[in-house]
Amino acid sequence: MVQRTLLWFRRDLRLFDQAALYHALKDAREVVPVFIFDRDILDALPRHDRRVAFIHGSIKELQLALRQAGSDLVVRHASAPAAIVQLAREYGVDAVYTNHDYEPAATARDAMVSHALEQTGVIFRTFKDQVIFERDEILTQAGGMFSVFTPYKRAWHSKLDDFYLRSYPVQRYIGNLAHLPPQTLPALTQLGFTEDTLAGLPITPGMTGGEFLFEDFRQRINRYHEARDFPGVKGPSYLSVHLRFGTVSIRELATFAHAQGGIGAETWLSELIWREFYQQILWHRPEVAEHAFKPEYDALPFPNNQDWFAAWCEGRTGYPIVDAAMRQLNQTGYMHNRLRMITASFLVKDLLIDWRWGERYFAEKLIDFDLAANNGGWQWAASTGCDAQPYFRIFNPVTQSQKFDPQGKFIRRYCPELAALGDKDIHAPWLVRSPVFGQLGADYPPPLVDHAVQREQALALFKVARA
Repeated sequence: MVQRTLLWFRRDLRLFDQAALYHALKDAREVVPVFIFDRDILDALPRHDRRVAFIHGSIKELQLALRQAGSDLVVRHASAPAAIVQLAREYGVDAVYTNHDYEPAATARDAMVSHALEQTGVIFRTFKDQVIFERDEILTQAGGMFSVFTPYKRAWHSKLDDFYLRSYPVQRYIGNLAHLPPQTLPALTQLGFTEDTLAGLPITPGMTGGEFLFEDFRQRINRYHEARDFPGVKGPSYLSVHLRFGTVSIRELATFAHAQGGIGAETWLSELIWREFYQQILWHRPEVAEHAFKPEYDALPFPNNQDWFAAWCEGRTGYPIVDAAMRQLNQTGYMHNRLRMITASFLVKDLLIDWRWGERYFAEKLIDFDLAANNGGWQWAASTGCDAQPYFRIFNPVTQSQKFDPQGKFIRRYCPELAALGDKDIHAPWLVRSPVFGQLGADYPPPLVDHAVQREQALALFKVARA
């Protein structure tokens, strides 16, 4: 047994069913919990970034829970590799434990930390925590990665058993937490960020927020398959940000869905499997973070009209469902999953703008931003990725609007200038000839492009690349 271990919290901000925490507590006589506000990541972010506020709120709750357990949380604002090595020296630890992170930059950082610690005789150990299956645990019969979702999902289900769903009994060893003097948590402003970015939003950080949402979703899961595609109703679980930062346990969620059964729970479990599918794609093909999964589409000659991109970002394309979705993103940091598909398809296939532009914008705005899921979703919509939407299937923003927001409830919320329009007219206001709407272009912009025309241009662009 090692004498003292540093437990490095990252995207696992909870004190229950947490792999690295469990192993640290079980293996060491004393565990020092730490969290680093990593300047290598934070310094490049906008000062109003909602993710930092969510993390800060979650850390505040985590620190309180650790204090109630007789310990505390050591917090630093620094470059993570240097800070971990310094803390390991400061606290005289034998080992540093943390959980796996599969993103290319994170794996490079961990390799650097591991090497630096090794030079000082400190062990660096990482564990699987944020997924049920990782890396090479689900492979094809030929021993390669899956690039099509359905057979991956089949293999995922066939391998699943109680062992992979078993939770880590952290509380059994909680007494091994180090007794620390009171630690200081820097305020958001001390970190260089504004404090009010979550004000007025229905977002509660931390384990408490995750538990509340999960309990609420338990009551609705049987209707998930019917409600999930309609942004105007309460259909999704809204747990994505908690999954991203580990304030919920993926094993707890998957166990519940698996045991619950029924089409609602099965559909939601399938969404959790999609998340892991994209994680294994990123692990095996880290270059997709910058390049198309399908090499023939990596250099598509997109016109990339800057003014059109700005209109898309600001929610003024003249297509209500697209504009309402982008305004939701800008105002709240969240976008409904169906709308992510619609807006992504519109940017690439209607505005003929490189998917990477949209991916980067979502990465900056989404509070639940996850590289693997964001990249996978964008490449799916752009038809450049694995198991992607075929390039010749192009979402019609009007028919998508009519199908998934039939009464215009969602559009009216984020495009109030269209609220007076009837349920039929609100999806294509440029066709309205009524004084109720007002002068088109004054109250609401006309369509930026003609969908039918742009569709043909998109098809031609892809056909040239395929040839």
